[in-house]
Amino acid sequence: MMLPAILRHPHARLTAGADTDAGALASFARDFQAETYPSVEALCASPRVDAIYIATPTQYHTEHVLLALEHGKHVVVEKPINLDDADRMIRAAEARGQQLVVGHSHSFEPPIRKIREIAQSGALGRVRMLHNWCFTDWLYRPRNTEELDTRLGGGVTFRQGSHQFDILRFIGGGLLRSVRAMTGHGDPQRPTEDAHVAYLEFEDGTPASAVYSGADHFHTTELAFGIGEQGQPVDPAAYGRARQTLQRVGGRDAELGLKRAVRYGGSRAPRPAGPAPHPPFFVLTLVSCEKGDIRQSARGVYVYGKNERREVPLSTEDTGRDAVVRELYDAVVNARAPLHGGRWGKANLEVCLAVLTSARERREVRLSHQTAVHRSGGESWRSD
Repeated sequence: MMLPAILRHPHARLTAGADTDAGALASFARDFQAETYPSVEALCASPRVDAIYIATPTQYHTEHVLLALEHGKHVVVEKPINLDDADRMIRAAEARGQQLVVGHSHSFEPPIRKIREIAQSGALGRVRMLHNWCFTDWLYRPRNTEELDTRLGGGVTFRQGSHQFDILRFIGGGLLRSVRAMTGHGDPQRPTEDAHVAYLEFEDGTPASAVYSGADHFHTTELAFGIGEQGQPVDPAAYGRARQTLQRVGGRDAELGLKRAVRYGGSRAPRPAGPAPHPPFFVLTLVSCEKGDIRQSARGVYVYGKNERREVPLSTEDTGRDAVVRELYDAVVNARAPLHGGRWGKANLEVCLAVLTSARERREVRLSHQTAVHRSGGESWRSD
């Protein structure tokens, strides 16, 4: 899903890829006339590579990021599993003068950036509270073993909550004070978190909530105009399809086969297409300010002012992944510190870990590694 954004950027070129799957490598070489390597080490050693997007399983992120940095490559990666590993990545990048960008995360998406821009403009007054609520089929989509093991970065809190906390921190300014949360484990056959409810408090006292369920019952696309995460329409008749598919194929080997099929080069892998009919829609994000509320609409963003609701339309040509590539390019070429740098990612990871600790120990957890958003939008907004 990152490949089209790389190809669209006028100053980026896709030169190489690495995988342990020979079929995926063959497809990659054919599709992009690019070099291929059977290991991350070999990819990192290539003189034709300036930056590497690391999309390996979470438990390998630290090893692969450090390898890339040691070879003088800039890096885009999602997250490690613990704060010590985050510190190792940050120190290595800073010591070598390389750029470390955390992505893809949903605060890159145009609707979320627009919501922040409006909220932080002051036109609607001070932000009073923020919410992100998400109900999906996450637990029952085909999963690799590590995705169902919390110790390896699996479960909805690590893999989906990280996006929720990223969105809320981005809109709210970044500086969370504390977390109180509970998590759920609803299926003993899939032994990881399938749900959480988190109360987050910012340093200035602003409250936020993050609710997630991946149990494949109610889906928040019903509250999101029937629009999916990538801006595509969702079939309302597909109730319970993920659970039913797993029941039909039966067994872990069959599930792993389904997972392989949706990876790059697989028979069910997403094919690059033109712009989606709607902007990306990562479920329901609602921001309440002193003089109004803001949420996403089917075409952009709704602003609920004192006397009217108005819609701010957004283009579907630009995506969050385009923004990831731009942020990396801007950091490397123009020496502009990335908003989503290593410390931003570490702060999001700290929230994930705090949610798990709070649920396990049933107490509020104070945070100590939060970082502020250091860049903002430039448009002004009226409050009607």
